[in-house]
Amino acid sequence: MVSAFPPGRNSLSEYGYHLVRHLANLDEVDEVIVYCDITDAGAPDPMDKVEVHPCWRLNSMGNARSIPREIARTAPDAVVLNLQFASFGDKRAPGALGLLVPALLRLRKVPTVLILHNLADNVDMKDAGFADSAVTARLMTFAGRVLTRILLRADLVALTIPRYVEFLRSSYRADNAILVPHGSFDDVAIPSFAPPPGPRTIMAFGKWGTYKTVDMLVDAYQELLRRGYDDLRLVLAGTDSPNSKGYMAAAAERYAEVPNIEFPGYVAEKDVAGLFLSASVVAFPYTSTTGSSGVLHQAGEYGRAAVLPRIGDLVDILEEEGFRGVYFQPGDPHSLADALAEVLDDPAARESLGRRNFAAATGIPMSEIAQWHVAHIGRLLDRQASR
Repeated sequence: MVSAFPPGRNSLSEYGYHLVRHLANLDEVDEVIVYCDITDAGAPDPMDKVEVHPCWRLNSMGNARSIPREIARTAPDAVVLNLQFASFGDKRAPGALGLLVPALLRLRKVPTVLILHNLADNVDMKDAGFADSAVTARLMTFAGRVLTRILLRADLVALTIPRYVEFLRSSYRADNAILVPHGSFDDVAIPSFAPPPGPRTIMAFGKWGTYKTVDMLVDAYQELLRRGYDDLRLVLAGTDSPNSKGYMAAAAERYAEVPNIEFPGYVAEKDVAGLFLSASVVAFPYTSTTGSSGVLHQAGEYGRAAVLPRIGDLVDILEEEGFRGVYFQPGDPHSLADALAEVLDDPAARESLGRRNFAAATGIPMSEIAQWHVAHIGRLLDRQASR
């Protein structure tokens, strides 16, 4: 598995952790080697049947050399890559070079499955922080299409959203693009759908500073306070986006005088359940989207209602996956405040949304997704042996 990995906090580290854990639980798997990112967060916790090889760094120009070299040295039967377009860097050259890895492995005849969590064609490059002008954004989109064709050199490209599969098949003629559901991180017990006693908590969680910003949510929260809501608490959890170093520290300073607002920072895996279960509603103050939302899947696993922006095809994508929420106009704090009030003021509707999202998030557990990957890897190995 090539993936960011905890305790590192780079994108998709949590997804990589849970998939590795479930792969290692399978009898058919002798060992999982994790080719993970080198960070300052320390060594990953030991796991049975898992060997960790830190061999790449965010924004390093050498990742396209170091990862295949380490894979060649350790000689796994097959490789799964857990990636999105910024997995190897928020800087253009190292980010792009890292995405050559699946094609390089294919050239070396290593059976390769790529889990691709977003598509360059569907990302607003300027809003997401990858371009500083419209011209640069167009160039980045073109480069993204070239990189997509390179990524499609993997034996299989698995996507978690049906329309992404359809898009790759129609626009790129990619007959190796297949659907794999996101999967729930754990075999989750049915949660309490009612919020705990005490202040009603609005919670947001993510990597902040580009298309995910807290400012509009704070404005909406203050609007609710002005409307007379006097039992609210706002929790803004998570860390900076790699593109926006220092964003959350600056936000905490900027809003230091706002009552009942908390910035817990990085949330360790063991504390994630408590974070979500403390929330009355989970807000997504995004201005654009880069694909399916892991945070929404977590909100669903813990039976929380969601307030979401009405952006492009985001609503259709999420509802295809079975999620539901109350929607607001992006960039409009009054619309966001109205959506939050709609959830907060109607406990029955809030519980109904939480139950619907729980069903969507837990329909297919990660243990089944791990079995899906092993089955496809088995077919690739059989095909390779028959050549």
